[in-house]
Amino acid sequence: MALIDLPLKTPDRRVSGFRPLKVLRHFGKLVEDKEDTEQVFQIIEATKGRASHRQAWDFIRSPEGQRFLQDEVDIPTMLDDHARWAELPEGTVGRTYVAFMKREGLTAAGLVAESHKWAPPESLPQDLTQWYFDRLRDTHDLFHVLTGYGRDALGEASLLGFSYAQNFNRGILFIAYAGARQIKKVSRTKAPLFASVREGQRLGKVAAKIAHQDIEALMREDLTEARARLGIGKPVVYRECLRILESEGQRREDLTLSGGQAAA
Repeated sequence: MALIDLPLKTPDRRVSGFRPLKVLRHFGKLVEDKEDTEQVFQIIEATKGRASHRQAWDFIRSPEGQRFLQDEVDIPTMLDDHARWAELPEGTVGRTYVAFMKREGLTAAGLVAESHKWAPPESLPQDLTQWYFDRLRDTHDLFHVLTGYGRDALGEASLLGFSYAQNFNRGILFIAYAGARQIKKVSRTKAPLFASVREGQRLGKVAAKIAHQDIEALMREDLTEARARLGIGKPVVYRECLRILESEGQRREDLTLSGGQAAA
């Protein structure tokens, strides 16, 4: 069946509801192991509400959404085709994205696989709403490149603040602030960590929706020009937090969401 022929929403799709006990249980597991991406997906699923679904349906019905559905582009496969972007000029989104993914040892397919650990494709509603939520997942690492937030714990938390303002999932915001609180607890830093998350929210609110873009065309844009077109501001507070953390003797790689010891 072609994507465009799927229903907007299947009868079994849960549209609203907040399950706080499930959120707390999975956040506890995330604190124990910040690399356990499954817990992030579990929290997001437990907090999807009407705002997230309304945005999904509005986009699906829009001319852009309809065009992307007709094109049926597999975003993870496209992003992981590094040879496709190899001849792009330096400074383009595509070249920067490939360098970021290689440096971090990541693949778009890997993120999809992580999400399938807790929710195999056959267990998910077969509808256009799921196509939209998959699109949000598949563009996560592109968010890092476009915003300038790193994969250190504060960078992830601040990016989640940005993502919440783009996608309206309360679980994302919960993880962002809970993560900043955990970093504060572990590092005892004087850096304004919560202000960094709030800055992420402000930047995400004024920026164009990244997941609503033509991703293939975006990859070919100059990164600086793409940021300007999308209205993505600089993460000033985040960078100041990193400066303060480094001046205190903290290293980015030691600042995790876990309860382990930070650098002295």
